[in-house]
Amino acid sequence: MARIKLLADEELTDATRTAAQHMDTQGMDTSTLRGLANSPELFEAYNAFYLPARKGYTVPEGLIELVRLRIARHNDCFT
Repeated sequence: MARIKLLADEELTDATRTAAQHMDTQGMDTSTLRGLANSPELFEAYNAFYLPARKGYTVPEGLIELVRLRIARHNDCFT
């Protein structure tokens, strides 16, 4: 069970709700988005840092994925 409340659609801001619905239609997990949305300031700061990095603007996307998989492996996470 999550320790951080994952906000429902009606609790999200309009912009966050739109992003969550878009992710849902693509079959993506929205739990991080819904957890961070508890603090709009943190959510905006996280996205300002994370999204450019994740899109390969600072580090190639392939390397990001390899690092993500390696971290998951070290944590015995096989999702």
